[in-house]
Amino acid sequence: MNSSNPPTVSVVVIAYNDAGLVGEAVSSALAQGPVVAEVIAVNDASSDGTARVLDELAAVHPRLKVVHRTENSGGCGTPRNDGIAAASGRYVLFLDSDDILPPGAADALVRTAEEHGAPVTVGAAVRRELPQHHDVPWMPGLHTPGDVIERPVDRPDLVRDTLCVNKLYARSFLQDHGLRFPDGRFVYEDFVFTARVLAAAPRIAVTGDLVYVWHVRRSAAQVSISLDRKDVGNWRARIEAHRTAAGILEEAAPVLGSACRVKFLEYDLRMYLRELGRDPEYQAAWWTLTREYLDTFPEADIESAAAHARWIVSVLRATPTPPADVERLTRLAAEPPRLLPPYATGPTGAPVWSEELPVELADLPVLPVAELPVTVDAEPAGRGAVRIRVHDLYGRLAEAGPVTAQLSFLPRAGGDPVLAQPVPLQPDRSGGWIAVLPFRLADLAVTGRRQGLRRMQAWNVGVGVRCTDGSSVFTSLRPQGRLLRRRALPSSRYGVLLAQPYRTGAGALALRLAPGAEGALYLVRNRIHRARAGRGAG
Repeated sequence: MNSSNPPTVSVVVIAYNDAGLVGEAVSSALAQGPVVAEVIAVNDASSDGTARVLDELAAVHPRLKVVHRTENSGGCGTPRNDGIAAASGRYVLFLDSDDILPPGAADALVRTAEEHGAPVTVGAAVRRELPQHHDVPWMPGLHTPGDVIERPVDRPDLVRDTLCVNKLYARSFLQDHGLRFPDGRFVYEDFVFTARVLAAAPRIAVTGDLVYVWHVRRSAAQVSISLDRKDVGNWRARIEAHRTAAGILEEAAPVLGSACRVKFLEYDLRMYLRELGRDPEYQAAWWTLTREYLDTFPEADIESAAAHARWIVSVLRATPTPPADVERLTRLAAEPPRLLPPYATGPTGAPVWSEELPVELADLPVLPVAELPVTVDAEPAGRGAVRIRVHDLYGRLAEAGPVTAQLSFLPRAGGDPVLAQPVPLQPDRSGGWIAVLPFRLADLAVTGRRQGLRRMQAWNVGVGVRCTDGSSVFTSLRPQGRLLRRRALPSSRYGVLLAQPYRTGAGALALRLAPGAEGALYLVRNRIHRARAGRGAG
């Protein structure tokens, strides 16, 4: 790709024991064109063939400079600091050895930085799930393309974007403020570095271009540090990183420190809670760590969080050990949140968590219908249909008057949802509402093909409930009964259409579709691969 910008960018690539992937990362940086003056690859004392791969690339590409560390640092911060020290470009861009820069990323960032005189420029990033190649946008809606933020205090929600790799930094800005990453084995070093950057109060410009592809390999033999959550140490490291970042931001501007803590409640806490698992020892350790950290939060910050996050905090504070219904708490932490029955009330009639743990669910009676954590069960109703049951929630849905339900199929790789026809809801003797919702998998597969989904399509399945007062609520489906059976369906278009409903980690219904023999074979192979990876991880 031709660049209109002079050579101004130093791309810092860090690598440790990544011989099989680092070449692709470095090549994606070199392919940015002449705007990249140099690529600095820091080999953190790898014990595999990483050093050889980098040296061979450097022999062919004069713009590639390799720094070999003699001792492994134990983390990502020290090699990035080495890269900053070795950089000579006007701007610095960071890249991990198992990720890539998409074409034109450096050009887009430099163009925006120069146009607005911004020492920090941010672009779009995606998490690409491999091997499926599902792209999930990182923090969608947080940044508005074309925006220029004069001071971070003007946009406290910027603390939610903790990545360092989707941003371009003026090297003089980093030097003038002494901005570096934590050294040594410090997990989530991005948190602290980003906090230091925001505390320095730079002007921040936003480009709408995709500038970073973050590869997520959940089935890899050695997952990334952030995905390595097999013990509570990862959560402890995240808490410590967050504590440090919040302290830096608090000192710079209390509004940023508060926003950082609210982000922890609404994002970090919920993310780890919904992945809590069933290991009692892990649950107990996680519970204790979390309670101890929450005790340091100002009450004003907890009150500023969304209702679902506040309820989670209230339950955590109410008992020193995980309650018997801790799985309900993990479902409340899902996105969208779901509060599973049974529903209990306290002595005053106010909604509470349970009879055993009568923690009041503050503000539930006044939440907008769209924010209610409604639960909808789904079970098979013959071929091409599901029977749903919408649970009322302390009378709140009944007040709004549910009238129709509509199935929604949302591509997990991103894209527009496919909507089925709305169906009238009927009152159920249990106090909820029921309906049988038809759908056509063949039509869904055709739409998926048109959206570029080929061998295997993955869809999240949700339902929208519309009410007589004009309000509506959207949620995922909780699969029941034999709904998760795999089916091979005859298809006039594809010959065979393989459908595999499954339950996500958050307990919601999702669907894999494989049109045609090639797609069916791919789905089966993919399932075998996941099963083998799971056994290997165990």
